[in-house]
Amino acid sequence: MDSESTPVHADITLVVNGREHRLSVDTRASLLDVLRENLGLTGSKKGCDHGQCGACTILIGGRRANGCLALAVAHDGADIVTVEGLAQDGRLSPVQEAFIEQDAFQCGYCTPGQLCSATGMLDEAGQGWPSAVTSDLGSEPVLDDDEIRERMSGNLCRCGAYVGIVAALRDVARRKEAAEA
Repeated sequence: MDSESTPVHADITLVVNGREHRLSVDTRASLLDVLRENLGLTGSKKGCDHGQCGACTILIGGRRANGCLALAVAHDGADIVTVEGLAQDGRLSPVQEAFIEQDAFQCGYCTPGQLCSATGMLDEAGQGWPSAVTSDLGSEPVLDDDEIRERMSGNLCRCGAYVGIVAALRDVARRKEAAEA
């Protein structure tokens, strides 16, 4: 192997699910691969490996991202949350609880990405971010079924569990509204 084909490594630090990790990674490695292969966090799935299915969705700095498209070296120092970090103190997050209550999964392959995306989506809506179907850009978004479907459109479910996913997120949004009232 000549020097031109030798992988280049870089030292990075990632804060994953509240825990700091110092790593030496191939500069071509995706965050998804580093999470799965270096840190053993296999919840995030490699579906299409092209950013089209959302199975690898994680939260970087609280924002949704496809782990398969994010280079690990570009996120040195980043705060990352994977599906393994959604539960706190042994208690499932409201989104995880709602997915169970509404039977919002079948095979479960896409579920980690759906859960992370839903968590990020609810935060975005809570901050007043509009979507392509938000009717009034000047008002707070209302998470009705159309709004939820649009906001979750980057996450595919080959089993077709969308009815349960939308119902689960509608329930979480209603509970959040009721708690804030």
